[in-house]
Amino acid sequence: MIVTTGNEVSGRPIGEYLGVVRGIVVRAPSIPQKFLGGLKQIIGGQIQSYTDVCEEARRHAFDLMVNNAARMGADAIIGMRYDATEFSLNVTEVLAYGTAVKLT
Repeated sequence: MIVTTGNEVSGRPIGEYLGVVRGIVVRAPSIPQKFLGGLKQIIGGQIQSYTDVCEEARRHAFDLMVNNAARMGADAIIGMRYDATEFSLNVTEVLAYGTAVKLT
């Protein structure tokens, strides 16, 4: 599956627009990640435990989006973006979305 942030796939004409696809994940850090992150906030620097939670959430949302596009019969996803919304303290929704297309 080709996934691009652009609005086209270079050298491949778009034959059909299948619609918007998305993958949504709601995540919170585990107790150990939250504890380690809290300690790191006190001393400063990159909070790797929180980075790991964010990366895992983005990867999972991306995979869900790609799976949804595949079920629609898409060859590619164009205009792919991420968005995130904090629901409450340490609880975040991660959304991966784009337009599923068939290439000719």
